[in-house]
Amino acid sequence: MDRLNGSANLMIVSDLDFTMVDHDDPENLALLRFNALWEAYYRHNSLLVFSTGRSPTIYGELRKQKPLLTPDITIMSVGTEITYGESMVPDDGWKQYLDHKWNRDIVMEETAKFPELTLQSETEQRPHKVSFYLEKGKAPNVTQTLSKRLENRGLDVKIIYSNGIALDVLPQAAGKGQALAFLLEKLKADGQGPINTLVCGDSGNDAELFTVPEVNGVLVSNAQEELLQWYAENARGNPRIIHATERCAAAIVQAIGNFSLGPNVSPRDIGDLMSNRKVHSPSHEVVMFYIFYERWRRGEVENPEQYIQKLKSVFHSTGNFVHPSGIDQPMHQTIDTLAKAFGDKTGKDFRVWVDCISLAEVSLGSWLVKFDKWELSGNESRGCSTKALMNAKVDVPDEYTWMHLHHTWLDDVGGQDDVSWLL
Repeated sequence: MDRLNGSANLMIVSDLDFTMVDHDDPENLALLRFNALWEAYYRHNSLLVFSTGRSPTIYGELRKQKPLLTPDITIMSVGTEITYGESMVPDDGWKQYLDHKWNRDIVMEETAKFPELTLQSETEQRPHKVSFYLEKGKAPNVTQTLSKRLENRGLDVKIIYSNGIALDVLPQAAGKGQALAFLLEKLKADGQGPINTLVCGDSGNDAELFTVPEVNGVLVSNAQEELLQWYAENARGNPRIIHATERCAAAIVQAIGNFSLGPNVSPRDIGDLMSNRKVHSPSHEVVMFYIFYERWRRGEVENPEQYIQKLKSVFHSTGNFVHPSGIDQPMHQTIDTLAKAFGDKTGKDFRVWVDCISLAEVSLGSWLVKFDKWELSGNESRGCSTKALMNAKVDVPDEYTWMHLHHTWLDDVGGQDDVSWLL
């Protein structure tokens, strides 16, 4: 958040399960396409917000399972919790706002009178959210009756049914839409209100997002029945809300283009990343290089021999590389090692992505670039905190030379003697 000097250029607010994350895509290709687009073009001046029904516990589990970027803001537990940054600092003002006409003990007393309701796991029960499983056919009657009983007890609540199975009881002031409206007002007051906002969802608990004034919205092509019904009754014909033809994260990329919100061609959609390339920024350079690195080790680069000299022109002849184990070696020695590793991951589930890119121009044309670099090999993911010093080429302003590269293992995701970590 501190990197923004003024209004965010774009704020994307996305649900996770079957919106940002496609659980039917084991290779996570659409998600990785979005990741590359965001880090290359948007991270430096825009905001990424995840808005999920998940509690902090199972949100954390998902982050370990999927190549998710680190969001700037996380809205969890169906809009009852707002946190900021990688350390997930809670918004205490939002907590206080939700306390109005809310009493969790009374909610538990009244819901216990409905045998149709089955409590979800303890991790899903939160200070301002009580969650159950409920059969779809019983949902209308239970929802209506429970709402009246809680009103008679002096509470002001909302009941959200989603995914054909989940029922959440929340304060009336809660919900994904209310949390977003609160957040937008707060950002505006701090001078960081986004110029454009895109909301993205697939299920009933996402419907509120589309009702926030002045946002653009996308229903993914795989949206569920309850959200499609809401769309048909409330938003069909609204030019600011579209039903995409693409699934999940690919639909978000599609919507960026549909609403002309900025670049919408992911670096992962570019065939040859090293020849005749135009680099827009150091961020773009980093993203493009590590996609090339992934393809190199997967053996997906045609005519690999022609790229070795190109790589040596990208990395400065006197540059050095510090391996996460602490070993310091000349950059060109590392390139020679990389040359021998061509195709060593062929046929394997090997993916590479970068997260949290930040830039600082330390002198004219010289940039310090910080980011986390991740590798997924099979079911094992490893990450490094990375610092790169890059210089813009005087004679070719659209190209950069890597001067130095320094990796440090992120906590609990690396190994001191891991020789398979090359660059």
